[in-house]
Amino acid sequence: MRKITTSAYMPTEIRVENVSENVAKVIAYPFETGYAVTVAHPLRRLLYTSSVGFAPTAVKIEGVEHEFDSIRGMLEDVAIFIINLKNLRFKIKGDSKREILEYSFKGPAEIRGKDLANDVVDIVNPDHYIATLNEDADLKFKVIVEKGIGYVPSEELADYIDSDYMALDAFFTPVKRAIYDIENILVEDNPDYEKIIFTITTNGQVDPITAFKNALEAMYQQLSVFGGIVDIEIPSAPISTSQSSEHAKLFENIENLNLSARSFNCLDRAGIKFIGELVLMEEGELKDIKNLGKKSLEEIKAVMEDIGYPIGDMSLSDQKDGLLRKINELKKQG
Repeated sequence: MRKITTSAYMPTEIRVENVSENVAKVIAYPFETGYAVTVAHPLRRLLYTSSVGFAPTAVKIEGVEHEFDSIRGMLEDVAIFIINLKNLRFKIKGDSKREILEYSFKGPAEIRGKDLANDVVDIVNPDHYIATLNEDADLKFKVIVEKGIGYVPSEELADYIDSDYMALDAFFTPVKRAIYDIENILVEDNPDYEKIIFTITTNGQVDPITAFKNALEAMYQQLSVFGGIVDIEIPSAPISTSQSSEHAKLFENIENLNLSARSFNCLDRAGIKFIGELVLMEEGELKDIKNLGKKSLEEIKAVMEDIGYPIGDMSLSDQKDGLLRKINELKKQG
């Protein structure tokens, strides 16, 4: 039976599953009926448009004036060479947003992505084919690689690229595939609540969870424009990668710690439901939990250390009041 409420149910569970190096699942629940697609659809769009990646934006080839030219001793025409170059996935190693890379090759040689890796950039697809040179070929070129989001056509880049460079269509997005499934889930006696299962695949320039956080930050930024007309606090600046991952972990159920039955039951009987409650406890408080023996205490301390939240760590003390309020709200909803 559906209850009368004055606010939507707040989802309490989130789980991340790393399927492979470039594939991950993000699972969140329970959402009120209809809320799952409301949240999932814009996040999917933002995964494609707001995830930060790297792309070549311009190339300058010695002795070449335009893309329909040819290079003595190179099997490919310049147009094919440029297409191969555009499909190469660079990754700037440092914090720089723009790098000019210079290369020189002499034939005979088969050039692949790995041949362009250096101290400044990594190549995510090192086996990607670029060109073949015969024994009398001499290929020298410069490539501008930039950091960005989405897609920018060469026509729009041409205005700020030096005239002796050829602008390239820039495909920045590192997300190859982003899909979501919505499943029904039982909450109390109501089977109509919903679970979102995101599956995110990237090209290796960034990991899938970083791409997901980029999308979340973009959503927060866009929604902040409405902060002045509603009486709620909407973040006006992006949430950092570390903050967003911390907050997700703090509000997970202690079941996700995979504790022994004895340790879990002691915490459960003490009314501790969320990992955040343990994070905010001192070791003395933990010892005082009824029937919690030394072995269970050591197990809990070891597990919390493994997930990056050692018992007694005071790094979150300045956020304690806000975190406790949020945890209490989740308990009331549960």
